[in-house]
Amino acid sequence: MIHPAAIIEQGARLADGVAVGAYSVIGPQVEVGEGTMIGPHVVIEGRARIGCNNRIWQFASIGAAPQDKKYGSEETAVEIGDGNTIREFVTINRGTMQDAGVTRVGNDNWIMAYVHFAHDCQVGSSTIFANYSGIAGHVQVGDWAVLGASTLVHQFVRIGAHSFTGMGTILDRDLPPYVRAAGNRAQAYGINTVGLRRRGMPGSTIDALKLAYKAVYRGGIPQDEVKRELAEKGEACAEVRAFLDFLGASKRGFVR
Repeated sequence: MIHPAAIIEQGARLADGVAVGAYSVIGPQVEVGEGTMIGPHVVIEGRARIGCNNRIWQFASIGAAPQDKKYGSEETAVEIGDGNTIREFVTINRGTMQDAGVTRVGNDNWIMAYVHFAHDCQVGSSTIFANYSGIAGHVQVGDWAVLGASTLVHQFVRIGAHSFTGMGTILDRDLPPYVRAAGNRAQAYGINTVGLRRRGMPGSTIDALKLAYKAVYRGGIPQDEVKRELAEKGEACAEVRAFLDFLGASKRGFVR
């Protein structure tokens, strides 16, 4: 159902079963998939493609111009997958030509009130962003990551899959997959054991990740020896290999 007070601009493409609440504005380059529900007072603008069965609550803003002084009104975009919950006052800005030109959000994410996704962010699937958390431009977030309330993330930081941050965390370096972090500045506090168990990860895999974590984070061990030890563990465990590959690709350094 499209509320008669909603504004659907000419050119917008809304699939069957899309609902739009009163006083929402849907721009001319917007595509919305089947079954998506858009509450009142939502603004979706620019080149935005939104998938199926999303729930977008009142006062959200999707596809607005990036908060970047270098942006010159280029044709950039936002792409959002299926089954996401986007709560009140969430802001998701479109990309810039300094990167891929697209801000992407995957599937089945739970994005709470007042969360901000800046330009060119790449967010995976099944993540949770608690209230007031925000990620600056070009941040990458892996699947199943959980950001606690008021977590703030510096531009270009990478957040690994299945990682977790506590409330009020300030991330200015990469957060490896499977790792818990908290504080300002963020410090690592072990493997996200509870989250991994909830997702059905075998105990043997969690134990292997704990050993890999200790190899990296314990003091006094030469880095070459650590790399050799992790390489051996990675041959037998894909999750340890992912952990090792993430560390090897880190350009900013990672949370210690």
